[in-house]
Amino acid sequence: MINFMEGINPVLGAFIATIFTWLITLLGAALVFFFKKPNKTVLDAMLGFAAGVMIAASFWSLLSPSIEMAESLNMIPWLVAFLGFFLGGVLLFIGDRVFMFIEKRKSKNNAKPKSFKRCLMLILSITLHNIPEGLAVGVAFGTATYGLDGATLGAACVLALGIGLQNFPEGTAVSVPLRREGMSRKKAFFFGQLSGVVEPISAVIGAVLALKVRFLLPYLLAFAAGAMIYVVVQELIPESQTNKKKDIMALFTLIGFSVMMVLDVALG
Repeated sequence: MINFMEGINPVLGAFIATIFTWLITLLGAALVFFFKKPNKTVLDAMLGFAAGVMIAASFWSLLSPSIEMAESLNMIPWLVAFLGFFLGGVLLFIGDRVFMFIEKRKSKNNAKPKSFKRCLMLILSITLHNIPEGLAVGVAFGTATYGLDGATLGAACVLALGIGLQNFPEGTAVSVPLRREGMSRKKAFFFGQLSGVVEPISAVIGAVLALKVRFLLPYLLAFAAGAMIYVVVQELIPESQTNKKKDIMALFTLIGFSVMMVLDVALG
């Protein structure tokens, strides 16, 4: 797989990688055809595992290369990492606040059931959070062309794999609640997989920026790391910890981190 990726344009590579992450979202959404209520423990374990993968990837695939590239461009490494990382998280925080404000305004004049509103909020929230994930993959593939330590094609592929693992329960988390609200299985599946479509688009944008505007690359890498950590802390870990077996879910997070760390360092 990595040998194949080495022979193609990084932008195309990022697009192919995020087509994979979208297909995983599609598979997760497809569970609506087979189960009325998928096993919550399994889905929570996948979320916990994905959280660990993304935390590890945020450092080895994004922050570490950001610092190294900042040094090579004679920037102030710690300042670049701080500004990019903090801005990535803050922008998602602002996006969440804006969305919640709009939702509250609409709810005052909307007679639709609260459960339907929760489903709509879930769809938009997951779609919003898939944008920085796609961006992170695109930036990782674009950065791999510069030959930095840690910023390798293998690391970019592992990052895409980690995001793909996280997308499976997300697809299910959208399609199953919609089915419960009375939507047909086909429509629930359609909206479930649709939440992952933004990833290939944002991945292409990230890869193009990484290739064309090199001085922005350290900031983009740190930005993607901050955005991913925000998603992990605000969405993945809290959701996995709603399970009765919280300690087991925490172990899956540690396992995910360990697996990503080993793969990233070995492939790097």
